[in-house]
Amino acid sequence: MVTQDWLTDAVLYIYALSLLFFVSDAASGNRNAKKVGTGLLVFVWILQGVFILILLKERFTVPTLTIRDFLFIVSWLLVSASFVMNRLMRAELLVLLVNVVGFAVLALNLIARPRRSLELEPWEVARRLLIVHVSLITLAFAILTIAAILGSMYLFLHQRLKAKKWTHVMSRMPSLEWIDQYAYRAGLIGVPLLLLSLSTGTVALLIDKSPAQLLDEKVLLSYAAGLLYIIYLIRSSVFRDDGTKLAVWNLLGYLVLVAGFFASRLSSFHQLI
Repeated sequence: MVTQDWLTDAVLYIYALSLLFFVSDAASGNRNAKKVGTGLLVFVWILQGVFILILLKERFTVPTLTIRDFLFIVSWLLVSASFVMNRLMRAELLVLLVNVVGFAVLALNLIARPRRSLELEPWEVARRLLIVHVSLITLAFAILTIAAILGSMYLFLHQRLKAKKWTHVMSRMPSLEWIDQYAYRAGLIGVPLLLLSLSTGTVALLIDKSPAQLLDEKVLLSYAAGLLYIIYLIRSSVFRDDGTKLAVWNLLGYLVLVAGFFASRLSSFHQLI
């Protein structure tokens, strides 16, 4: 076994196999491979759902979340989003990339890593706010990950088109306009969720009479990411910036958000390692 846990092992192996079928479809347009890959992915989604139901039952009364739990939920949300995209739009490569990221998020955390935890202080009145805070930041992270993937796709496709280097992979990608539009829509959903998460976390600190912790490295980086995303949305909706510039702002916000995630080891109360 890879992770000493039959459920997570099954998810990893089946997830990896489904990705191989999706790669076959993206490379050669093999419709049968896509159907098999989708079927396997449905099974992965169900197994992850079982894990999350068990998790919610165990964690419902105690605001304690392990990094393994957090990333498992993010991975499940990415798989769920890929189903929606696969159903509503013709963007096979985007679906593949979203699932690659979902698999990486899951695998990097589960393979050969000890179980470490994020323990949120049991602040009496603030406890429910902390649960809401964690839920919102998890959902926001998954949605903004999709926005970042779209931003990366935009920069890649724009650079290849500008250099007049057309490949078969590019024929599997949606248009620049489509990518820009849906990256913006993902931002419109993810950024408010991020800001709501930050606000509930801030209120929890104030209620607990711990305002000094607002200067924590992770908190500051999270607010910086929120500011960059606000600039991204304003430049997109008000100033109508060029798609390349918008993609850069999108990725900058995501990089700072990820930096805040890894800054947990420096945090005085977000011990997410």
